[in-house]
Amino acid sequence: MIYMKIGILSRQPRCYSTRRIREAAVDRGHQVRILDTLKFSMTLEQEMPGLYYYNRRLTHFDAVIPRIGSAITFFGLAVLRQFEQMGIYSPNESIAIARSRDKLRAMQTLSRYDIGIPETVFVRNSSDILPSIRRIGGTPVIIKLLEGTQGVGVILAETEKIAEAIIQTLHSAKQNVLIQKFVKESQGTDIRAFIVGDRVVAAMRRRAAAGEFRSNVHRGGSMESVQLAPEYENTAIRAAQIIGLRVAGVDMLESSIGPQVMEVNSSPGLEGIEKSTGVDVAGAIIEEIEHQVLFPDVDLRQRLRLAGGYGVAEFPVHNLPELEDKALRDTDLAQRNINVISITRPEMVIPNPRGDEVIHTGDLLLCFGDLHELRTMMPEKKPLKKMRKKKRKNNGTD
Repeated sequence: MIYMKIGILSRQPRCYSTRRIREAAVDRGHQVRILDTLKFSMTLEQEMPGLYYYNRRLTHFDAVIPRIGSAITFFGLAVLRQFEQMGIYSPNESIAIARSRDKLRAMQTLSRYDIGIPETVFVRNSSDILPSIRRIGGTPVIIKLLEGTQGVGVILAETEKIAEAIIQTLHSAKQNVLIQKFVKESQGTDIRAFIVGDRVVAAMRRRAAAGEFRSNVHRGGSMESVQLAPEYENTAIRAAQIIGLRVAGVDMLESSIGPQVMEVNSSPGLEGIEKSTGVDVAGAIIEEIEHQVLFPDVDLRQRLRLAGGYGVAEFPVHNLPELEDKALRDTDLAQRNINVISITRPEMVIPNPRGDEVIHTGDLLLCFGDLHELRTMMPEKKPLKKMRKKKRKNNGTD
């Protein structure tokens, strides 16, 4: 086992999430240090970005896990950027955290894609308030402070007059707000999907306390484990990917038209999700970091220092019938100076296959070898005119 030195950026070493991440890393043999985000200073020198912790130059870390509170976002992201400039891995990059912390920016980013989000408006002039509310279907509406967290700064306005008065008051206090359509059918519940890497590792349904429309645990809401439908799981994963986060809590409403993403949280708490589902989410986070730092994905075509005239290519066997049902040693690949690096099948990947490995019809071969020989294995491209003619025929226009 190769061990890592991991830093956790947190101002609260005793809070549940920080403790669990530390425990999960230590249990797997890693060295862990909890670092108070506000105790850093930075030096910006030519080709020498440096970090100082309590005025001592920071020694090497393999990875850093940001648990940056919203109150110190600006400085916390500056510290994280400095780690990034020093080549230290973070599961959530500073730019992605900044994107998620700005609720307007996050919604703007998601709105470009086929991702369900509540209809949302952003206004500044008082004369735009009522027309904007009517554009999203009228009251009731949800009014959200851009800087609010854990349900703080989220207000339900039942009528236009109340909504207008609240928004004008907040604007006079130099607060920016979002106005969102109220999804009545969600009935005070939402779903949080916890994303690690490219998968949902756990999900829970949060239910608001009596007399409360906000389902946040910090507002007295209850939690229960939930098995996500594929539509909700795919939406959560895509939302995290669009924002650029590898560790995220994606909050969704269950609406009559499918999942509606409310927020993509870059520093989701672990207590509620672990206790309600029984899933070791902290362990999943450490496993993801191990995968990225100790066993990073390698694109052979980018990383290999190839000699002149040699390259790497993939070939589906159904395009190469002369290879089907033959053992590797019985093919002419070796004579053509082509080596099979791996064979991919629906149920498995066979690295460095042996000579007696039989090639199946649905296999995908990753090969290294002479470029001229590799090109001869490429399927021939059909002439463009024939392709267009065939397309017109299929459309009934020819």
